Amino acid sequence: MEKKDLKERTKKFALKVIKVVEMLPRGRIADILGRQLIRSGTSVGANYRSACRARSIADFISKMGVVEEEADETIYWMELLIGAGLVRKDDLISLIGCSELITMR
Repeated sequence: MEKKDLKERTKKFALKVIKVVEMLPRGRIADILGRQLIRSGTSVGANYRSACRARSIADFISKMGVVEEEADETIYWMELLIGAGLVRKDDLISLIGCSELITMR
């Protein structure tokens, strides 16, 4: 997998997260969970880009750890949205695929 490919995929993922959050029902809980999902879902790509500019292999590995953490956190927020009945699992199937980002190491 090339860097450019993963940069593009993580950007598309972030845009999908934004669309999902825009579709959430309005309400205090949905707003809070939506903000968390936006934060973690968009930071996956931002942190991957940062990793691509790493100054050493150790720096790259460290930064990729942050990417992995953010991807895992994103899945957590999606699970909460599904569990709270704010969104159907079927609506998040394409996003839940971000678990492949977690196993990319």
